[in-house]
Amino acid sequence: MATSPAGQRVLVVDDEPSLREMLSIALKRAGYEVVIEAGVRAAAERLKTTLTPFPLVISDLVMPDGSGMEVLQTAKARSPSTEVIIMTAHSTVEGAIEAMRAGAYDFIVKPFSPRHMLAQAEKAIEKHALFSENQRLKAQLQRIGGQDLDLGASPAMATVATMIDRVATTRTTVLITGESGTGKEGVARLLHTRSDRAGKPFRVVNCGALPEALMESELFGHEKGAFTGATATRPGLFREADGGTLLLDEVGELPLALQVKLLRVLQEKRVRAVGADDEKPVDVRVLAATNREIEAEVKAGRFRQDLYYRLNIIRIHLPPLRDRAGDVSRLAEKFFRRFADEMGKDVRSLSADALRALDRYSFPGNVRELENLMERAVALATGSAIGLGDLPPEISGIASLPTPLVGADLPPEGAMLDEVLGEIERRMILQALERTQGVRKAAAKLLGITFRSMRYRLEKHGLDVGDGADEDAARETSPASSDR
Repeated sequence: MATSPAGQRVLVVDDEPSLREMLSIALKRAGYEVVIEAGVRAAAERLKTTLTPFPLVISDLVMPDGSGMEVLQTAKARSPSTEVIIMTAHSTVEGAIEAMRAGAYDFIVKPFSPRHMLAQAEKAIEKHALFSENQRLKAQLQRIGGQDLDLGASPAMATVATMIDRVATTRTTVLITGESGTGKEGVARLLHTRSDRAGKPFRVVNCGALPEALMESELFGHEKGAFTGATATRPGLFREADGGTLLLDEVGELPLALQVKLLRVLQEKRVRAVGADDEKPVDVRVLAATNREIEAEVKAGRFRQDLYYRLNIIRIHLPPLRDRAGDVSRLAEKFFRRFADEMGKDVRSLSADALRALDRYSFPGNVRELENLMERAVALATGSAIGLGDLPPEISGIASLPTPLVGADLPPEGAMLDEVLGEIERRMILQALERTQGVRKAAAKLLGITFRSMRYRLEKHGLDVGDGADEDAARETSPASSDR
């Protein structure tokens, strides 16, 4: 990460005028903005009162009014990202160790050449810039909701969270497995943003989305004229992600011929573009994701065993949503609140009925399906709460209820008449609400009962469905019915 010294502020602290002048001249020539202080107390005051922390402080160790260690401590207390270089004419191993333990970037013994100091100053500034960029990215992720990935609170996802924390800062290849919609790309992004590569590119390629010839060009790039349609040179995703992270999504779809080339790139860390004569080095952390049973693909000969071993150094498996006890309601609330904000709708809760229906559902599409479901529910909701009628039929069960046969025969074993009639009443209410798009007043009219009677029957059957019309509507009655 090359950082220009232009405009970078450096505080130089030393009681020797000649050394202060030498450092000031050398640093200013290199493009730095230099501030000079002659002692510990003046430097401490400067560090405490400056509006913008210094990226770099260069301080002598021994001065008449104190120690450079005090300058170091004050600088770090003001801003942990400030780098400090300590100078001394009295070199001891113990002193160097103490300074480094206290957070010094380097410990330089006098006399030294201006060139050596400038080289160390440049490295310290680069370290400060990288730290600041990582902090900026973390703050940005917090503002957008932690990259919109909620790992949940279920025991199944606690294991995933622990593994992410353990491997994010490494450069090891990670294979992310799980059903479609479980959040594999989100986990990959999280691994990237928590690594020291966070300030560098993150690229994603779907390995099953393009024909083999185009996929090779997409991954490794091509030279101009390498094939029909190659009107310009293209670097490819590996080189675009240089210094950062590349996610090979659905890696199980990669053709065998490309698997061989991918394995070579992973081993050699060099890529050859289509039509090129030479290879170029790349520094890329590779993450791979698949919803296939990858071991079965290896056994069937559709995926190379050597590539599997190279990708499967660390495995993170994402469980399906149906196995994440307690996470459905948590995620549903997060999603519907986000969509309510985006749509400008006053939707504040999920009804108990709707929550029970969501908990019963198996979610074959996992978290992605739940997210889409909440977007639909918010769009359809007519009240402040999402009710059963705002959910699709396969979840609410409303449309699947058969029309009751009023003249059905009595079963041989007999029946509980009140229960049968209650079930018929419940089903007809749900069907009326489905037909009226959840409008209770209209459903009551369709059933020939008053709105107040509709409210009573909904409560009797424990149904929290529909739009919850205001109390004034309860006074309106249908000509065909009494109150109950």
